[in-house]
Amino acid sequence: MQPAIDFDNSYARLPERFFARLDPKPVKQPKLIKVNEVLAAELGLDLEALQSPAGVNALAGNARFEGSDPLAMAYAGQQFGNWVPQLGDGRALLLGEVVDASGVRRDIQLKGSGPTPFSRMGDGRAWLGPVLREYIVSEAMHALSVPTTRALAAVATGEPVVREEVLPGAILTRVSRAHIRVGTFQYFAARRDGEGLKQLADYAIERLYPHLQVSENPYLGLLDAVIEAQAELVAKWMNLGFIHGVMNTDNVSIAGEAIDYGPCAFMDDFHPDRVFSSIDQHGRYAYSNQPRICHWNLVQFAQAILSLLGDDEKQAVEQAQLSINAFPGIYEKAYQQGMNAKLGLTGIVEGDDKLANELLVLMADSKVDFTLAFRTLSQQDLDPFKAMFDDTSGIEAWLEKWQLRGADEKMLDEQRLELMRNSNPAYIPRNHRIEQAIRASLEDDFEPFHRLNRVLQRPFETQADAEDLALPPQPKEVVPYTFCGT
Repeated sequence: MQPAIDFDNSYARLPERFFARLDPKPVKQPKLIKVNEVLAAELGLDLEALQSPAGVNALAGNARFEGSDPLAMAYAGQQFGNWVPQLGDGRALLLGEVVDASGVRRDIQLKGSGPTPFSRMGDGRAWLGPVLREYIVSEAMHALSVPTTRALAAVATGEPVVREEVLPGAILTRVSRAHIRVGTFQYFAARRDGEGLKQLADYAIERLYPHLQVSENPYLGLLDAVIEAQAELVAKWMNLGFIHGVMNTDNVSIAGEAIDYGPCAFMDDFHPDRVFSSIDQHGRYAYSNQPRICHWNLVQFAQAILSLLGDDEKQAVEQAQLSINAFPGIYEKAYQQGMNAKLGLTGIVEGDDKLANELLVLMADSKVDFTLAFRTLSQQDLDPFKAMFDDTSGIEAWLEKWQLRGADEKMLDEQRLELMRNSNPAYIPRNHRIEQAIRASLEDDFEPFHRLNRVLQRPFETQADAEDLALPPQPKEVVPYTFCGT
């Protein structure tokens, strides 16, 4: 008897050209690594059933969850700026949708479940490392209040996956408000499938932005909503020193969630041009480029839905351009609000952007750890913070400006410090710690993985038994590059 989930699969009721129906490819020896107990409860799932042999079989794709309707979604996209007319879920299957405890519809998807019609000669599998990385990072992002896909479970397959070497296979069960991407809209627009494009837009509005259904131009409203969601998302990344690594249009969720954690990383020592992805040879998706690339991706979204904005093409272009032109202002406001909170400032006044940027320049010059610098600034004693910088006079001058600006705040010093401690995490999923957890898992030791997940669920609290996880890497521990895993 397979575990039952109260699925209601609305995407599966769309026309057949939106996806390909198929079952996951079975694996030999599935073994449960972790189930996210908190998320399972949010989704109203039976934890005991998920952890049972039948549940693990279903999480591995060896059997269907009762009520599921597996399908691989079709989409296109621009990868590193190059147009690819057909991508789609090449190693993932949407099992179905559930309505969670708060009334929000959520997708449940298997990632690494075998080849699909969109695999493009790939094996459709994932090896253990990227599965653990996505589990750790996505759940850490959630704890950091960043909109994100979630990790429900990780299962080892008991089968090898061949990449540069033979590696153990695994499957991630991923949860999202929707797996619809900018590239999904591009897929229909490129085929001049106006009917499909409208059906997709109507579906997205009803599911994600239902308030737009009564607006004068719901499709223009959809464009504005996605622009705002993406601007605020990337601002949060920048506030945390996070680099996504592959901001292709097929990796841009119109739900405004971070999705597809491939060669991603949180910076250690700060530099605006930091790149971690091993395939990003020219720095297209470097840290400082992320807002610009986000803006570019949204232009592609606007172009994809342009035909829906109105019958008058010239007027539609003008409307879309006005919406696109609003992106920098939305982003800058969200980014500055986040930076000000990190600096213990509540409002935004003229000069705040300059104050924040001056600190980042000093950090880059001294190769100061991004996360540790802001966390150390959140303490009463500023001497450890000053000691992080080579330019003593420069940081002293900056601190004077910062303290003068802070005097304008209508808060006690301790209230400001509390705001800063709640905005500057002590713990992030540092690249070297993730790699250590992955290496240990190859020896069948998952304790570093479990420990990292436990600590990262309380990122703003100082945890007495986790001091080592707050520290940047030693020179020999630095992990300069991350990999996609496909």
